[in-house]
Amino acid sequence: MQQEIDVDVHPVYPISWRASAFNGLLRGTTKPMSAILLRHTVGMSVLARIAALGERLPLHAPPGVEIVKDGDDACGSEWIRAGQDLDERKVLLYFHGGAYFLCSPATHRPITWRLSTVARRPVYAHDYRQGPVHTLSESLSDALAAYEGLLDQGYDSRDIVIAGDSAGGHLTLATLLALRDKGAPLPSAAICLSPWADLSESRRNVNRWVDPIVPAGRVDWLARRWTAGLDRRDPLVSPVYGDYTGLPPLMVVTGSTEVLRDEGRRVALQARRAGVKVTYEEWHRMPHAFPILADVVPEARLVFRHIERFLQAVTGTPGAPAPHPGLDPAAPPDPAPGSAAA
Repeated sequence: MQQEIDVDVHPVYPISWRASAFNGLLRGTTKPMSAILLRHTVGMSVLARIAALGERLPLHAPPGVEIVKDGDDACGSEWIRAGQDLDERKVLLYFHGGAYFLCSPATHRPITWRLSTVARRPVYAHDYRQGPVHTLSESLSDALAAYEGLLDQGYDSRDIVIAGDSAGGHLTLATLLALRDKGAPLPSAAICLSPWADLSESRRNVNRWVDPIVPAGRVDWLARRWTAGLDRRDPLVSPVYGDYTGLPPLMVVTGSTEVLRDEGRRVALQARRAGVKVTYEEWHRMPHAFPILADVVPEARLVFRHIERFLQAVTGTPGAPAPHPGLDPAAPPDPAPGSAAA
């Protein structure tokens, strides 16, 4: 089992025209827009409003996927169930990305419903408090409360997996470290997609000019903003400096051209030094948090098969791949949207 989990993977594949097209589109739109607007609170508000439009688009889940808002949550947390014969005794807790000031569980449904399919369990996508109104500590407090809430509902910690992308990957790592430090029962595994793991004073030079989405200088600016008055090398602030002793197996996925690539690498190395089994995957020419593009980019769909294999290795229960056209790179686009409770 160790060989299946504790590995470095660099998938080899011909770059699809869709991936090339999206890289070009993002380079010409998202990156310059972020570079201009991420300089003050007003600009952050504009970007947040633009991202919120994604929640209003008709991005319905395909047939067979059920999305139900969490009635106990005043925000936008939701339960996602996709695929046949899900094990309701198990759950995957997901923290969405968005640099701690934008996006929501609704914007990340292309990731969460696919995770439910390959994990063969419900996904609870938690909507935590974000800046600029709220602080990192409040986001972490919400994440811990969400995990403890699942335990209170009767889930065994061994039947919980935690996952997140970008800022949600940061929150995943901080949650693991905080749970370990307080002696709480830990989940069986964790998955970090393009984790933002270093909010210290380190300047980002790797992939500074080739990243198609993220302007490195604006990431540095956000890091300074969110960490004002904090110890920026505190592991709960910058998990790359954490001691990972005792944590469960990790899967870290990055794109080769993103400015946060080396933060994922450093997390993998730091965890391995502490004896943690880590699957580190670096996908050639894929942008930051690329699994969210799974509806249109074939490589982004393929990564969920890799996640499926990781989870099967962690649980020791290999099985046939979960059937769904929205998971396989050669499959046609998802069929016409079906109804989803929301």
